[in-house]
Amino acid sequence: MNKLALVTGATSGIGKAFAERLAADGHDLIVVGRDKDRLEEFAAGRPGVSVRAVAADLSTDTGIDTVAAICAAEPLTMLVNNAGVAHYMPLAELPAAKARELVHVKVVAPTMLTRAAVAGMRERGAGNIINVAGMIAFSGPADKSVMPRRAVYAGALAHLVAMSQALGAELADTGVRVQVLCPGVVATEFHSRQGLDMSAVPRMSAEDVVTAALRGLELGEVVCAPGVEDAGLLDAVFRAHLTAFGGQSPELASRYRAR
Repeated sequence: MNKLALVTGATSGIGKAFAERLAADGHDLIVVGRDKDRLEEFAAGRPGVSVRAVAADLSTDTGIDTVAAICAAEPLTMLVNNAGVAHYMPLAELPAAKARELVHVKVVAPTMLTRAAVAGMRERGAGNIINVAGMIAFSGPADKSVMPRRAVYAGALAHLVAMSQALGAELADTGVRVQVLCPGVVATEFHSRQGLDMSAVPRMSAEDVVTAALRGLELGEVVCAPGVEDAGLLDAVFRAHLTAFGGQSPELASRYRAR
């Protein structure tokens, strides 16, 4: 069976870097994005593999349903849920339409596409699911000095971390691997589309992010943080989570009892 990968947000940045690397590695591709012209240009430039371009807007139910149907029908060996929008602003200032778009793209779409793909992967006994989040997923406890504030964005990425970890446990011993990819600041169009000038900020290349993700799969990492040298830092975070989870009791904690 030929390797077949579906990549969302494939017209630029990390998604395009994934598509380029996977094509070079011999994967047939289904590339998804909003810009039909860019998708078709990419497909035309990869004569050595089969590339299907699917123009779909994952901020809409119609777009999500269209791509989910493809995920369910095609024998995918890899799904890369990369599509994203930033909308960096405090919740009180975030227009309702942008909040809805963000949640659709970073929460609803990865959830529904993964749901559609995972049954077939389990039946075939193989597959890789990569959910692209970011280190902002871990920024929730930061104080107000950390700007710009982005409660919905941070929450959406944190959802991807927790979902990927739980799904990885669900799929243990099935041959299906799950990874959540958490880069820091990456040199792409992502920030400039939000009107943010990041030119003075050190940034990782999208190609290095993809290198980390694919190597992370080989290492069995569920949480892949390309810019974190000491992986023990991540282990410490998750051990603390499990300690808190295991420390619960049906008895009311003493600090909440009336005095």
